[in-house]
Amino acid sequence: METTVVDVPERGRFEIRQGERVLGLASYHVDNGQMTLPHTEVDPSMGGRGIGTTLIAGVLSAARERGLTVLPYCSFVRHYIQQHPELIELVAVDDRPHFGLETADR
Repeated sequence: METTVVDVPERGRFEIRQGERVLGLASYHVDNGQMTLPHTEVDPSMGGRGIGTTLIAGVLSAARERGLTVLPYCSFVRHYIQQHPELIELVAVDDRPHFGLETADR
């Protein structure tokens, strides 16, 4: 069964679904061209399968497509950006030190 990342703006979150089953979510809100990402969670029974990674990849791809910068308050999102330095551009230069990302833009 296919896994998809779906924006659910009326609930302020992206969901990762397998069919109709929600496996995880990333909450967000957008204001003044910035997507704030405070929280991500994945069904504990699905841990270790890359569900969170797939979810965050989809969220950050959507932010890029929409021309938004991100505020990665969620530690999982920050870690993902650190592991994928090509995504550092999604965090405004002035915001990077606040999130411990000032050295991530090698």
